[in-house]
Amino acid sequence: MNDKPSDSPSDKPSVSDEEWAAFVEAAKEQGLGTEAQERALRKARPKKRPKAPKASRAAKRQEPAGWRTGPAWQEMNGRARRGRRIRAGLGITLVAAVALVAVRPQLVTGVLPESVTSALPSSWTDRPQDTTPLAGETAAPTAPPESVDPDRPTLEEPFKGSPALRWADGAAGIEPPAAKATGWMSKAQVEAALKRSKDFLASANLDPAVLRGSRPEAALKLIDPKQPEIHERLDKALAKPTEENDPTSLFSRFAPSEVRLVGSVVKTRGRMTVEPGKGEEKGAVLVRADYTFVYPLVKARPGADEVVRTIVRREVTFTFFQPGRYAVTQGRLILNHYTSSAGNSSCDASDGFYHPSFAEDHTAADEPAPTGPAVDPYDRSKPLDEEPKGCGTVTRA
Repeated sequence: MNDKPSDSPSDKPSVSDEEWAAFVEAAKEQGLGTEAQERALRKARPKKRPKAPKASRAAKRQEPAGWRTGPAWQEMNGRARRGRRIRAGLGITLVAAVALVAVRPQLVTGVLPESVTSALPSSWTDRPQDTTPLAGETAAPTAPPESVDPDRPTLEEPFKGSPALRWADGAAGIEPPAAKATGWMSKAQVEAALKRSKDFLASANLDPAVLRGSRPEAALKLIDPKQPEIHERLDKALAKPTEENDPTSLFSRFAPSEVRLVGSVVKTRGRMTVEPGKGEEKGAVLVRADYTFVYPLVKARPGADEVVRTIVRREVTFTFFQPGRYAVTQGRLILNHYTSSAGNSSCDASDGFYHPSFAEDHTAADEPAPTGPAVDPYDRSKPLDEEPKGCGTVTRA
């Protein structure tokens, strides 16, 4: 289901040419005539909204040939693909500041004085964000969520200015589809498989102890012990993280000495699908999960009040083999594939935690210009395989 609100916006500009001319003239009288400021003012004028682009078709994922041949199939499956990690350093902070000036001038003290903002129509400065909860996602969206006023999040409203404000809270956003018989599994068996998959995702991404950096015991216990290579990999990642073996590829963890969650709510959106295996996976049933989690954070020190958000998207595939025909443990999960991306987290850290960026940590003098692709971390319209890899910048957080 698309994340776009159900009501369609009007194509008619909300500001007349006369109102726009009066606003620009007032700005010039206040000395706001630099090229950069004029660009910001031009961007502030509402325009006709373009049609949303259609979604790209997912590319077929390839696994190593013979990964499931004979009793040694588990030796090659479940390898994590390191996802992109996108930081929100000063470059994106400055972009956000420009957006605030252009769209909501009253939020940036001293940039546009009252004599200028008074020329703005009330519809420009008094547009409350839609808080209507979205229906569950049942198919890949065809476009990113629509833009909202980039209001600054606060301790009282940590999702203010974010599309995630309309998403479900926590595990309520991990809503499995209706179960039906698939492949070798009956309806009841599929229902149980979906529940275990949800339990894993909730334990790995929403457990308060795990978010504070604790070992994700509940999630680890759900992984089949007959995947010893996966257990060994994850144990090493949790004990001694490296750039290539980072536990955040599967678990959401923040350093408790550095940051803490604002409130108790993590916003969640995504979907699960069930399908019979094909090709090398013939005879199995696959549960594919694609979820995005939005974490509002503040520094751990007493009195800190700057709220930022880290956005983590995960794609995880669980494989269910028929017990008796394959060497699997009934009631456990086989990790087939997992990959992730993180928006607003340091690209340089490899200590097993996400490290969000705060504006107070950066100045124009010490921060290099942003590099890498710009990505909307809320965009769920393409599979992660089609997203840019490496370190880039986020267009919003």
